[in-house]
Amino acid sequence: MPETTTVRQAIHGGEWLIRESSTADTLTPENFNEEQKMVMDMCHQFLQAEVYPLLAQIDAQEPGLMPSLIGKAGAQGLLATSFPEEYGGLAKDFITATLVNEGLGAGYSFSVAVSAHTGIGSLPILYFGTKEQKEKYIPKLATGEWKGAYGLTEPNSGSDALGAKSTARLSADGKYYLLNGQKCWITNGGFADVYTVFAKVEGGDPSGFTAFILQRGMEGFTQGPEEHKMGIKGSSTVQLYFQDCKVPVENVLGEIGRGHIIAFNILNIGRLKLCAAAVGGSKAASTISISYAKTREQFKLPIYKFGAIKYKLAEMAIRIWVAESALYRTTGWINSKESELRSAGKSSAESLLGAAEEYAIECAMLKVFGSETLDYVVDEGVQVHGGNGFSDEYLISKSYRDSRINRIYEGTNEINRLLTVDMMLKRAMKGKLDLMGPAANVQKELMSIPDFSEGEEGPFGKERKYITNFKKAILLTAGAAVQKLMMQLDKEQEILMNIADMAMETFHAESALLRVMKLAENNLPHDRQADIMRTYLTDAADRIHKAGKEALNAFAEGDELRMMHIGLKRFTKTESFNTKEARRRIANTLVEANGYCF
Repeated sequence: MPETTTVRQAIHGGEWLIRESSTADTLTPENFNEEQKMVMDMCHQFLQAEVYPLLAQIDAQEPGLMPSLIGKAGAQGLLATSFPEEYGGLAKDFITATLVNEGLGAGYSFSVAVSAHTGIGSLPILYFGTKEQKEKYIPKLATGEWKGAYGLTEPNSGSDALGAKSTARLSADGKYYLLNGQKCWITNGGFADVYTVFAKVEGGDPSGFTAFILQRGMEGFTQGPEEHKMGIKGSSTVQLYFQDCKVPVENVLGEIGRGHIIAFNILNIGRLKLCAAAVGGSKAASTISISYAKTREQFKLPIYKFGAIKYKLAEMAIRIWVAESALYRTTGWINSKESELRSAGKSSAESLLGAAEEYAIECAMLKVFGSETLDYVVDEGVQVHGGNGFSDEYLISKSYRDSRINRIYEGTNEINRLLTVDMMLKRAMKGKLDLMGPAANVQKELMSIPDFSEGEEGPFGKERKYITNFKKAILLTAGAAVQKLMMQLDKEQEILMNIADMAMETFHAESALLRVMKLAENNLPHDRQADIMRTYLTDAADRIHKAGKEALNAFAEGDELRMMHIGLKRFTKTESFNTKEARRRIANTLVEANGYCF
């Protein structure tokens, strides 16, 4: 396949639901160029040389160890991928930056620390800082000389970030803002040099929610002890306290009262990169399980020979491959949109933030799917290990504990599910996404004679028709919910999460199909990948049907409900496919390769 990272810009955020995507719109991992592959190799080599030999010391939080590792990563350029050259960065594209997150994602607590540093610890200043602020902080953050952290969450405001109670008032001489309050669950908080902190400015904008740049050692700024956590024990997590903390007025980040713009825009990028790290962690954990299954014997056979274990190994690979497909499909869109905005004269910051906002719906879905994929992989990994999986002597137990946090931070998975539907409906109300027209067409189709033809014309016609019908199932359910519940829909969280699950399954299924189609178009081997795709589509159809049925049952009744159930069943119908044999073929491929190999 030609080495290229250029994707034709065609699909806007959420538009995949009402349009058929093409392989020309789709970036896949097979598109990575040699430099990008080398970056991934650098990440893996760094973990092997610098992180894995010190896992016990890292978890024990040996003083100075984590900051020194971040510094070493900086010396190799792994922190500066996306920073502009004028501030000491490498100015690489968004795809390469995402690859670094995946490559280091298998680094346990280290991956958490470095992601917090390069993401929420640095990007607010890079994207929203003044020229003076960027010149002061970014070069040292890019090299790892200074470490970054981010203070948003408070004891009584987690998902409700704007409910924060920390305040800031202007000093009598007008030179400082005096911050009062506290922040909790601050990653890198125990050793960071630079913090982006949010507080409400008194006496101004009604919300006053504003971002500030704080530095370690500022008067009135203290930190609590390290938290004792269930997992990611090697990462620093502390509370921050502010008692008339003196922050120079020149350290206001962005505009007074506009802190929410910074907080929420940074989260879009963070969610995608969390998915990337989860994919990297999932690949490593599945490889650990595959290796164990080859060496562990029961009943005089290696356990990988048993069907129950083959199912687990194959399902790990299926979910990882599908997550990776959706991740880089979205990454390609963001990269292309960023280039488009730059060509239109936007700054680098405006371009990337604008591109990430365009695909905020997809970023939310990626965060949910990626984190839940990792949780599945490590949970079943423990099961493959049996009793040994519960022992600290085996890495899979560490993977299990460390994975659980991913479903909580960067917005809980519940919040991200709700956001998926909320953002889609808001785009529709703003005229950016025509949902009601296609939804009305689906309603009309319910009254027509069902089309039981095998599929659409061309390669993978049957699978392409499945995807088309899955989208109709979403439009049927969501359209009916909007019509029936109207302004009350936002209070029906169970229904919203059902619709979000339908959308997430469909987006990921389509991403898998497009990747296989692209492999076939370029005459690359794709038999096992097709097994993965077809198995996922078959199972996704059942999950979409179940979620849709639960949603419809919650607000419809009588003849209306019966008619919609008929439509839902029609739109989630698939032909028989032997998923058992497909999973066995996938598992055998994994075992022969001695690890995740797709």
